[in-house]
Amino acid sequence: MVAPLSTWPWENLGLFKYLLYGPLAAKVLYSWIYEDTLKDLWCLHILLICALRGLIHQLWSSYGSMLFLTRNRRIKQQGVDFKQIDREWDWDNFIILQALLASMACLIFPSLDGLPLWNSKGFIALFLLHVTISEPVYYWAHRVFHESYLFTHYHSLHHSSPVPHPFTAGHATFLEHLVLCVVIGIPMTGSVLMGYGSTSMIYSYVLAFDFLRCLGHSNVEVVPHEIFNKLPFLRYLIHTPTYHSLHHTEMGTNFCLFMPLFDAMGKTLKSNSWQIHEKISSDSAKYGRVPDFVFLAHVVDITSAMHVPFVFRSFSSIPFSTRIFLLPLWPITFMVMLIMWAWSKTFLITFYNLRGRLHQTWAVPRFGFQYFLPFATDGINKHIEEAILRADRMGVKVISLAALNKNEALNGGGTLFVDKHPDLKVRVVHGNTLTAAVILNEIPKDVKEVFLTGATSKLGRAIALYLCRRRVRVLMLTLSTERFQKIQKEAPADCQNYLVQVTKYQAAQNCKTWIVGKWITPREQSWAPSGAHFHQFVVPPILAFRRDCTYGDLAAMRLPDDVEGLGSCEYTMERGVVHACHAGGVVHKLEGWTHHEVGAIDVDRIDLVWEAALKHGLRPVSSTVNKQDNSL
Repeated sequence: MVAPLSTWPWENLGLFKYLLYGPLAAKVLYSWIYEDTLKDLWCLHILLICALRGLIHQLWSSYGSMLFLTRNRRIKQQGVDFKQIDREWDWDNFIILQALLASMACLIFPSLDGLPLWNSKGFIALFLLHVTISEPVYYWAHRVFHESYLFTHYHSLHHSSPVPHPFTAGHATFLEHLVLCVVIGIPMTGSVLMGYGSTSMIYSYVLAFDFLRCLGHSNVEVVPHEIFNKLPFLRYLIHTPTYHSLHHTEMGTNFCLFMPLFDAMGKTLKSNSWQIHEKISSDSAKYGRVPDFVFLAHVVDITSAMHVPFVFRSFSSIPFSTRIFLLPLWPITFMVMLIMWAWSKTFLITFYNLRGRLHQTWAVPRFGFQYFLPFATDGINKHIEEAILRADRMGVKVISLAALNKNEALNGGGTLFVDKHPDLKVRVVHGNTLTAAVILNEIPKDVKEVFLTGATSKLGRAIALYLCRRRVRVLMLTLSTERFQKIQKEAPADCQNYLVQVTKYQAAQNCKTWIVGKWITPREQSWAPSGAHFHQFVVPPILAFRRDCTYGDLAAMRLPDDVEGLGSCEYTMERGVVHACHAGGVVHKLEGWTHHEVGAIDVDRIDLVWEAALKHGLRPVSSTVNKQDNSL
């Protein structure tokens, strides 16, 4: 049986819960449009405060997710996984609750609408009421919520988040937030009743309250330890992220709201709190844990740039799709792109742990279209080279190049860097061997003919050579007879006739298996027969234009079940799924292979890499694959 007041009244409304702001918004719009003046300003104030509170939480979330800034200041080294993100999805319920209670207060006491903008006495009264009433009330209420019954039925929800996050501050039961409403309401109500209230006082207190709660749950130590060495009494007046993180770790100490003084008075202060804080703060100058594997990615386009965790954590945790309501952010993103183009370096985006090993994703600060600008290639290769050398200095075992970072025309699939730096300890991997294996395993065993675009690319060549060995007829779309003949000569003599050069899409009008390695337009897709399936290894994916055909996803594999701290999706991939070139680097690391995987794909290794991936728990994603054997 669900405990009373443990669930939110609008728990099942989903996004419709935001309609609860409707009456306030309607009142403001009506006054503005029909009354030529903004009457009942309290409606506008409540909406503005709610918006600012949401912004404070979002900014703290963004800062904490900027791993390139905070990686050395993190308190708990685990990542926020999908389970925690889903649990905290409705973290902003408390803002709606306090907006409703504030509306009731303004309706009951109309005089609140006439508060002055400023009253310095109000800030003094507010501070005194906060210290003498709110702090001790919260401290003792918090201790009570840690008693067995209340903790089990109420407070355990807040502690179910293994890694503190700004959104964790709002993740609690309805009853707990009712108590918090009393805590935050006492100083403001008291100051108003004393005649010292002001609009600026209410704004300042509510926003400062949220700021400090986000600070405590940020999992990033931002308070320098030197300040406590110079002013020791401050350690009793303000809590740090480390201080509150210890409460989430041990739960029997550090109960205070913002002031450790009350833990000291209640004898619940963890004695080495400041020593731990000093160690974490001091270690921020060091690099920290060295990753074993790095996936070197890049930005695809303007819209996908907003899919990173430090923009919106919730959107990053689900597969990428274009969202129209993010359109207002496009100009900002465009400006960021220009800044990155002018001044930036490769940076850390995400990380996860796999079998005790740290895996990171770094991003080259370039967008997809920039890879096709002739004057930009040297700069891009310089960024990739610097990332490889940095990984080598750090002691990274394997670095895998994503998509355009291993473009044949750009750097020969990574050979440029390996040839230039023959003494590299880090293994450079393009991952295309596993990409080819994934695509080949998606093709049904009984297929006798395929149509291949991008046929003379690195992947196209390997796929063509592998399929012709299986006696599958491959229609290779290319205008270059020379490149076609070069690939044909690599095939066994008795298989060469299975490779056929075609120069027009019309040649595939009777072929139901299309393998797309070069972007094709809806017009070009129209030559495929009804019922055709489009396998693809082109970025970005082609448009699903034909309703009478089916479209495969980009080549990908699902990470093993024991992956930890994974909380973001890789471009268009599902949760827990990564691009095949990423997975190829993971397999290279897990197998402990000591060779570089650059340049042309070794067709003879396709089976070996596929079997190694399955052995280590990576799984194919395509439903077509799942119906087949796991062996080629």
